[in-house]
Amino acid sequence: MSVGGWLTVLRIGATLLFEARLIILLQLLIVLFRPDIADRENRVKPVSPLNLQNEYDFVVVGAGSAGSVIANRLSENGNWTVLLVEAGPDEPELSDVPAICPLLQLSPLDWQFKTESSNNYCQAMDKQQCNWPRGRVLGGSSVLNAMLYIRGNKRDYDNWEKEGNPGWDYDSVLPYFKKSEDMRIEEYQNSPYHHTGGYLTVEHFRYQTPMTKYLVKATTELGYDVLDVNGPTQTGVTISQATLRDGLRCSTAKAFLRSASKRKNLDVSILSTVEKILISEDDDSKTAYGVQFRVGLISHTVTAKREVILSAGVIQSPQLLMLSGIGPKDHLDAVGVKTVLDSPGVGENLQDHVAMGGMTYLIDPPANYTGKDPFTFNLFESVTEKVVTDFALEHRGGLYTVPNCEAMAFINSKYANKTDDHPDIQLFLASLTDANDGGVFASRIAGVKGDFYAEMYENIIYKPSYSVIPLLLRPRSRGYVKLRSSNVNEHPIIVPNYFQDPHDLNVLIEGANFIYNLSQTSSLKSLNAKANPNRIPECSSFEFPSDDYWKCHARFYTMTIYHPCGTCKMGPATDKMAVVDQRLKVHGIKGLRVVDASIIPNITSGNTNAPVIMIAEKAADMIKEDWK
Repeated sequence: MSVGGWLTVLRIGATLLFEARLIILLQLLIVLFRPDIADRENRVKPVSPLNLQNEYDFVVVGAGSAGSVIANRLSENGNWTVLLVEAGPDEPELSDVPAICPLLQLSPLDWQFKTESSNNYCQAMDKQQCNWPRGRVLGGSSVLNAMLYIRGNKRDYDNWEKEGNPGWDYDSVLPYFKKSEDMRIEEYQNSPYHHTGGYLTVEHFRYQTPMTKYLVKATTELGYDVLDVNGPTQTGVTISQATLRDGLRCSTAKAFLRSASKRKNLDVSILSTVEKILISEDDDSKTAYGVQFRVGLISHTVTAKREVILSAGVIQSPQLLMLSGIGPKDHLDAVGVKTVLDSPGVGENLQDHVAMGGMTYLIDPPANYTGKDPFTFNLFESVTEKVVTDFALEHRGGLYTVPNCEAMAFINSKYANKTDDHPDIQLFLASLTDANDGGVFASRIAGVKGDFYAEMYENIIYKPSYSVIPLLLRPRSRGYVKLRSSNVNEHPIIVPNYFQDPHDLNVLIEGANFIYNLSQTSSLKSLNAKANPNRIPECSSFEFPSDDYWKCHARFYTMTIYHPCGTCKMGPATDKMAVVDQRLKVHGIKGLRVVDASIIPNITSGNTNAPVIMIAEKAADMIKEDWK
């Protein structure tokens, strides 16, 4: 690493130590003054390992965005007993604070997965590996994410049905989106696309930086209307809708588990690592009958009278299936796992919304701006003792936002049919940048090398700036998840294969071109918006801005948008790569379903947390129907 790179690493480390005192202050003030966050009355009371029953009607593996919903809905039937098993702890109080979300990644609440090294993407990252955060906590990734509530496009679900999954068209799934929802944005409450009274509350962020309205206005100058992107039309721009309750994070643990925490028929076992699904093999069938899991050093076996429901997520659902002998036989043989069922699709079909980071534009705040808050995010002005105390005592201020996506847009590249409402690029409009956050948030959680950061941002650090992140909504590339070994504690091999299909890169750079054109609108020209003058050294031989430069940039500053899915694909039995059927039952195994993002056959056009909650709501009804 160069001298500049080491200086960057040292400065970021010192800054983190400086900011740590504010986190400690925030935690103290929450304990003293925010009983609404502590919520002692409603939080889950985990079952002691000594009090575990030997048998439950249903055993749910994973208490994330899907598992929390399933556990709530099945335990509505007082005659059924439900065990929910989660590897992580309860969600901490700090996770309720929206602006804290970047600091939760790479923490003990995060599984801290990494992709395998690649020469085709993630080249600016340490060891050329992208970080892939996944929640290891009650509520799963809904505790780590940016809380953005996006359902996707109508055609996504209509296409699921056309691919052999009856009952998954848009008209069939819309009632399940609405079932969960408690819409608190006043102008949407009477919309036929929304609902009030559900467990999951949806609001706007309570605070916005002044920069946001300029970014929204600039997008309208390029031809996009402000609208409800979860309503009749998706193409357009919006102030972000988010899973918030009274301005605070509304994870699925808060929404679905706390509301069921007093039910006697629901046990929740935390800090419990599932090691395998237990499967009996008769002459004519194979049946899942329980799970083996470990709490500390002690192993437990629990049987399921009716079903095991696997909701461990896009990485660990296929991992657990393979460790239990369900997967591609040649791969299981290679890692020493006995094959129970040769299912070649397990771990395949991996998709993600790949994005291009580092799109930083410098601005000059308006000369007549007299606001007390910084015009754009600035680490040392946006996170201060006053901001912390305003949050804790006054219930207001900058901690009530996520500055990396206060608004968003769904736009059409030149490859999209503009007469269809089926945009192919999503934009996150942000007042937080790699420069004005000092490298503490965006580049740190992406795993950017110190040398890269120093070259690109040190000479513009803390200057007023904004960023826009373009992401590819419907990638053609497919990756995979495989076992590294037969040890459950070893992270699986994750290969996203970003840009394997060249069309993906061609579409993504159209987003970069749009962002450059955005800087040329009258709204942003009034702020003297100009692109970061620093260029990626390995890309500097290409003209800026040009398609070739953007392609090079995308291969270096490659980002996940934390939406992996597809590794236990839903499809008919005639599809050899399908793992579950349209009722989410595992093909070839009785008593076993998968309910999480892994069943998604083709990725939805937008953030995936809301679709996963919908999938779990629909699955719960199907389970109830099947068991009458």
